[in-house]
Amino acid sequence: MQSSQEELKSANEELQSTNEELQSTNEELNTSKEEMQAMNEELHVVNAEQLSKMDELSRVNDDMRNLLNSTEIVTVFLDNQLHVRRFTSGADTLFRLIASDVGRPLSDIACDLLYPEMTKEAREVLRTLVFSEKQIATTDGRWFLVRIMPYRTNEDVINGVVITFSSITAAKALEAELRAENARLKRLLETGEQ
Repeated sequence: MQSSQEELKSANEELQSTNEELQSTNEELNTSKEEMQAMNEELHVVNAEQLSKMDELSRVNDDMRNLLNSTEIVTVFLDNQLHVRRFTSGADTLFRLIASDVGRPLSDIACDLLYPEMTKEAREVLRTLVFSEKQIATTDGRWFLVRIMPYRTNEDVINGVVITFSSITAAKALEAELRAENARLKRLLETGEQ
């Protein structure tokens, strides 16, 4: 009986020791649970901030797209290798551009412009950082003021070029009419003087 009592006493001590270990483990788990809840709350705050920034970025992106489209100035954005990064609506009236052309070299895309040196001039703008501006005709008689400028990031890093195409067809037609009228008046003056 004494031996049984000693065994029970020993077993009781072991159980108390195990119980203390379990209580300690339980306290550690509770501490871990509290830390996880705090981290979860922090993640919720960060997630909410990220969602807010994504919403703001989406609105800014929509604003920029609408602004570019409303100007009716065709714009093509190229990276440093002169691959298409983005383009505005209307670009398909000058180039055979589709959405899947993003990432392709601009020189690989057929265009209506009579401007074979456009790629060479874009490379020169990248090299010198001096913009280029020319009046260029298309194969169907339209005219555009083509401007090639360096693409600058917020950190003032050059990250490609921006090419804008402003229609000047009406101005060119008016210019041709004025030249014809000036020539007619000059002939009248010359014939009237003699």
